[in-house]
Amino acid sequence: MVLELIKPGTNINFLKYRKLAYLISGAIIVAGFISLAMHGGPRLGVDFSGGLSIQVRFAKSIDVKTITQAVDGVGLDNVVVQRFGKDDANEYLIRASESDAHQESIRAAVEASLAKNLPDSGFEVQRLEMVGPKVGADLRGKALEAIFYSVLLIAIYISGRFEQRWMAAGMMAAGLAGGIYVLKLFGASTVWLIVAAMVITLALCFVMRLKYALGAVVADLHDILVTIALFSLLDKEFDLTIVAALLTILGYSLNDTIIVYDRIREHLRAAGKGMPFGQLINQSINETLSRTILTAGTTLITVACLYVFGGAVIHDFALAMLIGILAGTYSSVFVASPILLDLGSGLTPRPKVPATSGDATAAKA
Repeated sequence: MVLELIKPGTNINFLKYRKLAYLISGAIIVAGFISLAMHGGPRLGVDFSGGLSIQVRFAKSIDVKTITQAVDGVGLDNVVVQRFGKDDANEYLIRASESDAHQESIRAAVEASLAKNLPDSGFEVQRLEMVGPKVGADLRGKALEAIFYSVLLIAIYISGRFEQRWMAAGMMAAGLAGGIYVLKLFGASTVWLIVAAMVITLALCFVMRLKYALGAVVADLHDILVTIALFSLLDKEFDLTIVAALLTILGYSLNDTIIVYDRIREHLRAAGKGMPFGQLINQSINETLSRTILTAGTTLITVACLYVFGGAVIHDFALAMLIGILAGTYSSVFVASPILLDLGSGLTPRPKVPATSGDATAAKA
């Protein structure tokens, strides 16, 4: 017995709302870019920006300024203190620029300064992280490369699986490698290389008529950009755990998209050209809707438990996963599939219809 939340024969016209969905997604992404511009870029964690981060837990709530004054004598540069986790946890994050001192000596100096200036606070230093600026820059570059290569491999896989065009997928990868090589000769930075690579990937998918790959790549980029946009709007940090969440989101979104694409391919084989493409896509989405809701629902429950009970360390990772799962489910229905209709159908040449005698007479007239 198969569990179905949606009754067989349900025919919701999802494609009818695709333009509204495009506007909603575009508004979120644009708002995120504006937020990033206003903040001078994403708020990078210690993993990417370099420096040190000290997590301290107090027995009672203490004003942020008081903690800042208490550690002022340690000699750390650009000290920033902020609350961490839930308000009732009384946990604070002390961030500072890179220091040449040893990690243990900094820990001892911070503990001594807090004990001297806040003797009745009942504090406990829970963790201390230090990352040099060069290591942070390398990690930032590797993180961007990991996301890009994931998207590229997704495009190649989708092209080969759904369109049986492994040669075209290989040519796309070769063309991308050539474009990146040329940009490196001009000394482009890693960030601009990744941006250019994404644009080249989308352009090659369009030019080489890899419509399924185009839909999957656009949907994956949509999920990443929406997550980054909302994190910027919420003023959350970007660190290695967030990159791990983004890579997980890519895989989840691809899985959901493949389910819908598989059903579309099945209907194309069965119906041939007898059914309008838009109607075929809509029917495929409706038939996989029950599975989509069950998959997204169970995953959301698990990640929501991590978000609520997982603690402050995993809090941002769980939040990124929550946003990504919702965006991935949304994009499979309202982005990946409609892209096949709005862009993909235009990639396939229309067969020439032979002119009838009536048409020829009308043309002459």
